[in-house]
Amino acid sequence: MKIHKLRNATILLDFRRVRLLVDPMLMEKHTLPPLRLFKYRERNPAVGLPNNAKEILGRATHCLITHFQKGHFDHLDKAGVKWLRERRLPVYCIPRDADVLAKKGLDVIPLERDFSEPQSFLDGTVRLTPCRHGRGLAGLFMEHGVGYVIRIPGEPSVLVTGDTILTPELRAFVGTHVPDIVVAPAGGARFDIGGEIIMNANDMVELARLTPGRIIANHLGAISHCTVTREDVEQRALQTGLQHRIYAPADGETLELN
Repeated sequence: MKIHKLRNATILLDFRRVRLLVDPMLMEKHTLPPLRLFKYRERNPAVGLPNNAKEILGRATHCLITHFQKGHFDHLDKAGVKWLRERRLPVYCIPRDADVLAKKGLDVIPLERDFSEPQSFLDGTVRLTPCRHGRGLAGLFMEHGVGYVIRIPGEPSVLVTGDTILTPELRAFVGTHVPDIVVAPAGGARFDIGGEIIMNANDMVELARLTPGRIIANHLGAISHCTVTREDVEQRALQTGLQHRIYAPADGETLELN
């Protein structure tokens, strides 16, 4: 399979027969508001789409929205909605988001919010796990994402998480289901008060120690309240001897993972 990185959490999982677009944020650079009031007040996205974005997007056959409510424009923005609506792509989501997305004119396929059993998905199955988008006060106001382990016959298994910190539940899930590939947010995002609301470079190392598979760090370099860079992730991977299993792909880059 191939993973095409666009920007932030937006990727295309290329399973050959089906190609799943995840969390399309497609607005132009600096057209969305900042997410902090005092520091890192740059408007979002901090960077534009890569030059090959149109080519990558044109391959998509289906879409998955991990979560998007409570201001999560960095997982689905107005341009992403417009693009999906015009192309009539089937859009998978959790039940909580189904009605809201349908009212936007999207062709919605709600997944069952069942964390105990896998369910049919594309040409294979998907199993969901709860995620936690921050602790303490910040966590009370966040839209907590979901993790999705996707299994397509003849392809590596892939865990794609929504926004989350590395919780004991997520550690146990990875250790139990041992996905071949984990795609997880590593940007260490935080607001003006409170701690990190997603994972960081050290968490990518811990994930790599929970599974023998590859770790793909996303949510880097595009949203202004993220404090961790690609270089931070790559340096930490090198320090721990995990540079061959932890990747922080550039926008527009394609990884081939067999």
